Amino acid sequence: MSERPTALRWLCSLVLGLCLVCRPVLGFAHDVRPAFLELTETGNASYVVIWKRPLGGDGPPAMAPVFPDDCHELSSDARSTGGAWFERFAVECAGTLSGRSLRIDGLGRTLIDTLVQVNLLDGTEQSLLLRGGNDSFVVALAPHPLGVASSYLALGFEHILLGFDHLLFVLGLLWIVRAWRRLVAAITAFTVAHSLTLALASLEVVHVPGPPVEAVIALSIVCLAAEIIHGRWGRPGWTARRPWAIAFSVGLLHGLGFAGALAEVGLPRTQIPLALVSFNVGVELGQVVCVVAVSLLLWATRHARPRLPRWLGWSAIYAFGTIAAFWAIERSLSFL
Repeated sequence: MSERPTALRWLCSLVLGLCLVCRPVLGFAHDVRPAFLELTETGNASYVVIWKRPLGGDGPPAMAPVFPDDCHELSSDARSTGGAWFERFAVECAGTLSGRSLRIDGLGRTLIDTLVQVNLLDGTEQSLLLRGGNDSFVVALAPHPLGVASSYLALGFEHILLGFDHLLFVLGLLWIVRAWRRLVAAITAFTVAHSLTLALASLEVVHVPGPPVEAVIALSIVCLAAEIIHGRWGRPGWTARRPWAIAFSVGLLHGLGFAGALAEVGLPRTQIPLALVSFNVGVELGQVVCVVAVSLLLWATRHARPRLPRWLGWSAIYAFGTIAAFWAIERSLSFL
């Protein structure tokens, strides 16, 4: 291996290295999950509230919906379910909540977003995403047809950018597949595959337990890292020879992983197709942004030909594989 590494190899090494350096700050893959608040009108100024918060090592975050002073809670049920803290309770108010403001106490003190879904008796539905200092909203007076689409699109976009395992797989494809036509074919196959299983799992046509799926996704990244190493020694693997077939196969798994994340949030009951399509479009936009950003950096550095030490590229690959192996072991232990 005496030839100087190409700009693509070093660029992918840099991006992968940055992901690994930032990982302790951002947490494990899929740990940045939103909370979910659903408000369903059941009668004259009475509502059923579903409040879900992601569970972490210290329990659910200290967040709670705050209703107007003339509202009081009638009954409640709270329990842990599927990595989230689930609360369901009834609320009765002196008057309708339409046109009135609700807020999420504690939202500004966390990095967690809150997806809000409102279902009123007159058919009005409202979907929005609260984050940071924007911790309040006004319950809709009239239908907002773009609310569901914009909220779930933003959710899908954030999920792919913060889901390091999905992102690292795409970057691994960029590393192995050099010809742009073959790369486009591989990414297209990956997109078609995860869109298919995301739809089937979200519509409950198929059901696969989440923890095993997440473990196999991590294992697929370990295999991808091994193929990168073999490729550097002149022994290309299956991904290099049939990138679209491998990308499609692994994409089926990643779609199930996306569906698991979406199930933790929930889907609006009467807007499931729109929410599902919007979430998937958001995932694709995030994926495209990642690929385009790396491609632009590659184009910018193509003539610079940085003279970087060879060990930097090897270190990034081995760190990439080691982190993925840790994920695989950690996720396997969660269900064994």
